[in-house]
Amino acid sequence: MRSTTLRRFIAPVIAAVAVASVSTRASAQGERIALPGSEVAIYNLVGSISAIAGSGRDVTVTVARAGKDAAQLRVEHGQVAGRETLRVIYPSRRITFGDDRHWGNRTTLRVNDDGTFDDDDDRGSRVEISGNSGGLEAHADLTVAVPAGKEIHLHLAVGDVSVTNVNGDVSVNVDGANVTTTGTKGSLTLDTGSGEVSITDAQGNVNLDSGSGSVTLTRITGDRLVVDAGSGRMRADAINSKRINLDLGSGGATLKNITATDLKLDCGSGSTEIDLASDINLLDIDSGSGSVTVWIPAALGARVDIDAGSGGIDLGVPVSVTRMEEDHVTGTIGDGQGTIRIDAGSGGVHLRKRG
Repeated sequence: MRSTTLRRFIAPVIAAVAVASVSTRASAQGERIALPGSEVAIYNLVGSISAIAGSGRDVTVTVARAGKDAAQLRVEHGQVAGRETLRVIYPSRRITFGDDRHWGNRTTLRVNDDGTFDDDDDRGSRVEISGNSGGLEAHADLTVAVPAGKEIHLHLAVGDVSVTNVNGDVSVNVDGANVTTTGTKGSLTLDTGSGEVSITDAQGNVNLDSGSGSVTLTRITGDRLVVDAGSGRMRADAINSKRINLDLGSGGATLKNITATDLKLDCGSGSTEIDLASDINLLDIDSGSGSVTVWIPAALGARVDIDAGSGGIDLGVPVSVTRMEEDHVTGTIGDGQGTIRIDAGSGGVHLRKRG
């Protein structure tokens, strides 16, 4: 009698342990979801999104939940506003999240009941994400495999986004997250509230709107490069683009090995250094404060008009001067076919011969 009772007790316990073990393995491996269609949007409030090159017909997403309350997260997918979506649903208006990079920050945004956000409207519930205890302790890490030719939209509030070797049009929208892209082919559109941005080996048009945080651009080729950055220094190297338009609030810029037809730069404050690798049709610089240095290649020809409020003008290249004042110089370099205009409020202007 005692032996039978013991067997009846042990059997369900063993079964429960087996189920728990399977659930643990499934959670560690992640949930895999296929999303059909040519245009796909991904929404995740907290954690990470890693987009990589994929194969086949569908975008596939692997979802790995983490944190003490990870089991409360839901994953929903299907069409929203005419495009296929995957949405991680967080059942709380307060979320606790922090690591070495993000601990101590606070982000507030509005989230719709279906898990979408950042779609330029004020609908939805107010959600706060911070390192303070007492909120939902859960986040999701998503790996998104993108076949060539797809249009992908990645939305993340707080965490990290990476895009690697994706061949297709990509847009990234984050509130407080670092964004890193490498080896993309197609248009690249980034909208970041705060966080560092790094773009490397991009083929296609690039449009970046950054609230705060450093910007690093390396080996970019395309027809257009547009950057609107609130604060944080911008560094660029090996850029080949027909039209470059940079609007920088503060922090300044260092641009090396730049090949462009037209380059326009508006910088509120911070030093500016531009190294031109080839002749240019138009270089137009408007700097509020901070020195401006332009490295001129031997083959460049342009009409020059430089206005410096304070700091002086230093002509380190041969210029046929037509007007010379303490704070204003006009003249011609080489054949005079292009145009160089520099308006500096404070800080010197320096033209240097490129070696």
